Amino acid sequence: MNTTQVHVERRAAQRFEFHLPVSIRVANSDIEAHGFTRDLSARGAFFYTEFALTEGDSVELTVTMPSEITLAENMRVRCQGKVTRSLTVEGKFGAAVHIEKYEFLPESAGEQPAAFERISALHNRDRESRQVPDSSGITVR
Repeated sequence: MNTTQVHVERRAAQRFEFHLPVSIRVANSDIEAHGFTRDLSARGAFFYTEFALTEGDSVELTVTMPSEITLAENMRVRCQGKVTRSLTVEGKFGAAVHIEKYEFLPESAGEQPAAFERISALHNRDRESRQVPDSSGITVR
């Protein structure tokens, strides 16, 4: 008799493992903090931050989604959702958030953290290295 446990995957959207800076604001309070994501999907996110959140907290997350996810340009996104799980790992507080709605924010100069600019620079370099001449001999980017 086989006694292995069956794990049912409940996620409905593809998860992307990205460590991106995130700004967190707890709804109806003055609490604001920063952290970084562990992974993202269209319906949720898991992130680490410096303060504890509790299950059921309404939060607003602001993150710049990389072009690998948007399949276009990098986009700043503000997400609203609820904490579905919280935990403590090596002194950091972690939280899973179910995203209920989101909006794309206009690009504004100087607001992207340096860590993200470094990731973007790598992606742009990859794009430039894939230049291919078309049949007329003109290089297509």
